[in-house]
Amino acid sequence: MDKPTKAETRELTGTLRLRGVDVATTTRDITYTALQFYVDNPRIYSLVRGDGHSPNQTEILKRLQGLEHVRELVQDIQTNGGLIDPLIVRDGDFVVLEGNSRLAAYHYLAGQDQSRWGKVRCTLLPADIDEKLVYALLAQYHVKGKKDWAPYEKAGFVYRRFKDQQVDLPVVATEIGLTKDEVKHLIAVYQFMIDHDDQDREHWSYYDELLKSRKIKKAREEVPGFDDFVVGEVQAGRFGKAMDLRDKLPTICAANPKILKRYMAGTWDFAEAHEAAVTAGGENHALNKLKRFRNWLAAASTEDDLVEAPKAIRDSIQYELKEIEKKAKKLKDTLEQKKNTIG
Repeated sequence: MDKPTKAETRELTGTLRLRGVDVATTTRDITYTALQFYVDNPRIYSLVRGDGHSPNQTEILKRLQGLEHVRELVQDIQTNGGLIDPLIVRDGDFVVLEGNSRLAAYHYLAGQDQSRWGKVRCTLLPADIDEKLVYALLAQYHVKGKKDWAPYEKAGFVYRRFKDQQVDLPVVATEIGLTKDEVKHLIAVYQFMIDHDDQDREHWSYYDELLKSRKIKKAREEVPGFDDFVVGEVQAGRFGKAMDLRDKLPTICAANPKILKRYMAGTWDFAEAHEAAVTAGGENHALNKLKRFRNWLAAASTEDDLVEAPKAIRDSIQYELKEIEKKAKKLKDTLEQKKNTIG
């Protein structure tokens, strides 16, 4: 690792406030080759450490430079003539705690013109900064701030904060600006992926939807092997998009148990099982409309709205209710006759 030269000693002093602590900082230009990628950065972690492999600096650089947003950063830095915000670096080992993607962009730019892009503006934190303050810094930038982590990256950050650093759940939730339930869900999905040996970041959205659904939850609790089956379907790419799992799997789970059983046995594929569930009434349009109408009628606010309406409107409402009552009775009798005929 190259060390900063004397020409790079021009610096500004300041402070950065983290979790109520004022951390002393210095800001100066440092040669890009002296800087190290942060292997525990959530984005890097999800890219190259998901399989337990500890990557070297060359591997991290290669993976980061393959990302579209890093290529966009190259253009942005060129347009601006440099960084808008300095990299945040831990002194001593010169690990870039915040700004790894920008460092990857600088590696590319320096390869084109080292005289112009060979030095990077950095804000240095103390070499002995508490690791918990580092996590608080990352949370401030990427969860509560404007910079984006993918949901999988965010979940991994929260998971390690809770599990590895043993920070209480309410504290984690407060730090990152999410509710306790939202943090619990992120941890649960990430744990599910670990437990089922699938840490493919591209599969996050499928498992996120899987654990959100109440209808699916019942099947997960009552049907042996259900979770393992769904993981296999995700890994084999049989759901299409995550929204297909979200929209169609609950219908299968809510239908006749025989449909789910045949689906899991391989008698029907996903599309066939969904079609059978719809036909059986799990997603019948008329049935769903009746349910919504009944729920609307049963709501306390509906009665208040009807009773408080002007007299002319109330008279019209009464007429409509009588007509609905007559039609409902006729339909009920018709369905009863059909039931008796079939029986």
